[in-house]
Amino acid sequence: MRITILLADDHEIMREGLRALFDRELDLKVIAEASDGQKAVQLALKLLPDIVIMDIVMPRMNGMEATRRIVDSYPDIKVIALSQSTDRKLVREMFIAGASGYVLKSCAYAELVKAIRTVAARKLYVCAPLADVQTGRDASRRQQEPKPAGLLTSREREVLQLLAEGKSTREIAELLTVSIKTIETHRMQIMTKLHTRSIAQLTKIAIREGFTSLD
Repeated sequence: MRITILLADDHEIMREGLRALFDRELDLKVIAEASDGQKAVQLALKLLPDIVIMDIVMPRMNGMEATRRIVDSYPDIKVIALSQSTDRKLVREMFIAGASGYVLKSCAYAELVKAIRTVAARKLYVCAPLADVQTGRDASRRQQEPKPAGLLTSREREVLQLLAEGKSTREIAELLTVSIKTIETHRMQIMTKLHTRSIAQLTKIAIREGFTSLD
């Protein structure tokens, strides 16, 4: 039985490279690709892959939020974060969000394959350079969810990321197919919950918490 994989990364060359490598493995099969978190969620819930290889910093919806939504809907879908970040706090938060594995992009390809096979066997995997990280999966994810993510609803986290990426209220409303007034309400609630007064402050929080990056 082949392990089915969804690749979620906003860099096409990364997805193409991984697909080409996985095609050489008899037990691995890439069934779809996504260039942003929102598309990753849609494809995962439609195709039900065994594994999602998830970049963390992606447009429209970050990998952490996408992981939450996928795992909350289908716990049998396993997510492996594939990231450049060695930030221990971010690693722990990805596991709390529901990830079953974390591999650095600087690691060897063989380690990623090992992670896939380990996670497919329903075990957790952390790549060697981060082996000291406590995953936090031995207790309730929701009880351990970090701030400020734990203060916001899933839609508010989505709006926060889009605001931090420089999208206007109108653009966000169009992307999420809701009214401008609805987005304005979300923005006000986000600012109230996070005790901020400006988009600049929200952007700093979003970057610090891994919702988006400066790139």
